[in-house]
Amino acid sequence: MISLGLIELSLAVALTLISAGLSVLLSLGFHKTLVWSAIRMIVQLMLVGLLLRFIFSQSSAWITLLVFAAMLLAASYETGARLPRRLSGYFQFLVSGTAITISTGFVSAFALLTVLGAENWLEPAHAIPIAGIILGTAMNSASIALNALFANIGSERNAIEAQLALGATRWQALGPLMRRAIQAGLLPVTNQMVGAGIITMPGIMSGQILAGQDPLEAGKYQIFLMLLLASSGVVSTVIAVYAAVRRVTDDRHRLRLDHLLSR
Repeated sequence: MISLGLIELSLAVALTLISAGLSVLLSLGFHKTLVWSAIRMIVQLMLVGLLLRFIFSQSSAWITLLVFAAMLLAASYETGARLPRRLSGYFQFLVSGTAITISTGFVSAFALLTVLGAENWLEPAHAIPIAGIILGTAMNSASIALNALFANIGSERNAIEAQLALGATRWQALGPLMRRAIQAGLLPVTNQMVGAGIITMPGIMSGQILAGQDPLEAGKYQIFLMLLLASSGVVSTVIAVYAAVRRVTDDRHRLRLDHLLSR
């Protein structure tokens, strides 16, 4: 297995600093964001590595579930944290949390029970990485879908209210926008599936090949995972979009833009 030392990591840091220097030279304005993101990423991954080393050594199902809960809470917040428009109050957290918890919980349980079996499905060394990959897709898909939905509602407000005034239900008036939002949320997943193996070498497959796994076996694991990610993305976007529409409308089928906040 290939190992990285301080010299290799330092060279990677140097490439990032060169990129930041290019931003300064050309007045592109992204150098501060790039450097800060790199610093944050390095600190986070080192801390997570130390934490996971401890968790894996304990091999406790209860610790695994506790880590799952912490990951879900963080993802529920991050899903709507940077949206230009978001649901007011705690509803954004509630909608995001419901969507990603259901999708991640169901798909992760299926994956772990299928691969590890009923006795070892909460083994931390396997359960946490797999659930983390699935959770990341669910979070990104839901966030992109909600962003598209709220942006389209804001730009097409008059048309929506006209349809509602003429007797259309909220599902009829917002149906096209909902479908477009769900399609937007699933676009990264479908692009990744279409390009896998031909345009890009997916992460899990690359990691297993670098670790010495037979490329064909690594491909099978990647196929299994990509299908799970697609399912997770579908479930999270559908739940998030339908729940959000219920919040921005009422039982009298009126548009309630007062339930949306803008940055």
